[in-house]
Amino acid sequence: MPKEYRLTDFLPTTKKETDLRGWDYVDVVLFSGDAYVDHPSFAGAVVGRCLESYGLRVALVPQPDWHGDYRDFKKFGKPRMFFAVTSGCMDSMVNHYTAGLRKRSDDAYSPDGKAGFRPDRCTTVYTKILKELYPDVPVVIGGLEASLRRLTHYDYWDDTLMPTILATCGADLLIYGMGELPLKEIANRCKRGESIFDMHDVPQTSYLIEGNKIPEYDGETFELFPHLECCKDKMKQAKNFRVIEEESNKMEARRLVQRVDKNHVTVVNPPFPVMESKDLDASFDLPYTRLPHPKYKGKRIPAYDMIKFSINIHRGCFGGCSFCAISAHQGKHITSRSKESIMREVREVCEHPEFKGYLSDLGGPSANMYEMRGRNQELCKKCKRPSCAFPKVCPNMNTDHSSLIALYKEVDKLKKIKKSFIGSGVRYDLILHEDKDPKANASHQAYAEELITNHVSGRLKVAPEHTEDGVLCLIRKPSFSQFEKFKKEFDRICGKAGLRQQIIPYFISSHPGCHRVDMAMLAARTKAMGFNLEQVQDFTPTPMTFATEMYYTGINPYTLEKVYTPRTKKDKEDQRKFFFWYKKEYKQEIIRDLKSLGRPDIIKKLFG
Repeated sequence: MPKEYRLTDFLPTTKKETDLRGWDYVDVVLFSGDAYVDHPSFAGAVVGRCLESYGLRVALVPQPDWHGDYRDFKKFGKPRMFFAVTSGCMDSMVNHYTAGLRKRSDDAYSPDGKAGFRPDRCTTVYTKILKELYPDVPVVIGGLEASLRRLTHYDYWDDTLMPTILATCGADLLIYGMGELPLKEIANRCKRGESIFDMHDVPQTSYLIEGNKIPEYDGETFELFPHLECCKDKMKQAKNFRVIEEESNKMEARRLVQRVDKNHVTVVNPPFPVMESKDLDASFDLPYTRLPHPKYKGKRIPAYDMIKFSINIHRGCFGGCSFCAISAHQGKHITSRSKESIMREVREVCEHPEFKGYLSDLGGPSANMYEMRGRNQELCKKCKRPSCAFPKVCPNMNTDHSSLIALYKEVDKLKKIKKSFIGSGVRYDLILHEDKDPKANASHQAYAEELITNHVSGRLKVAPEHTEDGVLCLIRKPSFSQFEKFKKEFDRICGKAGLRQQIIPYFISSHPGCHRVDMAMLAARTKAMGFNLEQVQDFTPTPMTFATEMYYTGINPYTLEKVYTPRTKKDKEDQRKFFFWYKKEYKQEIIRDLKSLGRPDIIKKLFG
């Protein structure tokens, strides 16, 4: 029988719920931009459950009303230790606006998918309100929105270079990356009576200090170009970014400092060592109900519908795609859950009252990086590469897929599992990689067979992103010839198994380095393969990514060479239309474009 939960099985969201627990005080009040779904894929739940497991009394305020009398910010009064603020699973600006800066009419992380339950830049808005109401109570911020704004960054929505979010919101401490380990350290020190105002040595945190006196530090410190100098000189911003990205990806990073203005300096402490499996297991094994809070009864939360029958098996991604913030936030080093922890969660999913026997995903940021790490960790400690897969898969990377195959088979043995699908994107360059270890090579072929035969729900998602090598080089993705090779293998395996399945490629337009002729070639090459493209997107500049720095500065931070970037609405529309060459309304416009580019050969390829 499915387990029934009481109101007290959730983190309290109202004074009534703390009263039901018999609490006369709260240690931490957590504010989140998302609705409260008590599930390990939702930031508010993870932060709240972790703090709870560290022995603190935690109350959660999901999507507080930031208008009027601020009653949602006052309902628990002053916490004993601190306020915590997260935007939730998404950056609020990405959540609110399309790549073309059009306001979205929906929000997957809100009740019934309705927009309007959170403000723009919600981390800043929530923190400012808390500082206005309770200036003497520390505020700790974290999550994706804060993490990627910990230093000077380009803001696409205001089209300007912004200082650290600490300078604009007034928070006392910022946790960057995945928060379990720094939260544990902070919680334990708070319990010992230490003040957050004085916590300047916690790994994986950032803080703002007044004046010139930077706290002493045993390790190496690197001073970045000051914020105001970066505002005047894009070359300095580009040079800064390279250092920031390299230090974010290193196992043994330096402390970073950056002057914000005459009176303030940002300090970014190095991160904790890469999480071990036991730490990740501990986070996923917390007593989540895996359900939306009862307050949402009768309402859908679309993001929850998407993941309620999916399992996250690892964290981190070593792909290093230039437009993606995953490695900047989760890190490039993979931490995998133990098989035991994963199986416990699968069994819990099987007990969900709506479960019909189909798992929608057994994956992660990239589906097939489970348990992958460098063979020689000493080499990894010295490495500064932003990607372990580009320009080629690192020869030190152990790409053996055997443990992943074994996991799939273990899951499929369960009586209540009819089918387990892989819904997250697969890195086909890892499958095609020719390793020096024959066992690893054999596992690549075995994985392709297992995946395509048993775990595709009719459509397999992969992301070549583009067809032209010049653009792919700046995206940090392998040559399109790899995709062509994988497509042939996919078709071969499907044919052998008598399966009618599709491969669905994802592509991007208006990426730095991409010209109209590159998009025209993309159209011609994908047409030749029989694709009418569906999964496409325009590049959106988001903080702390390689692509965004190229977009803003016009400079490749690693080579310091100039990079062309489509910036105007017309430039972007001129590129996007090539995705849809097969639609009548674009035909004449595309032909005119290609004539002006002197490419009648592409006209012939597209239209005969």
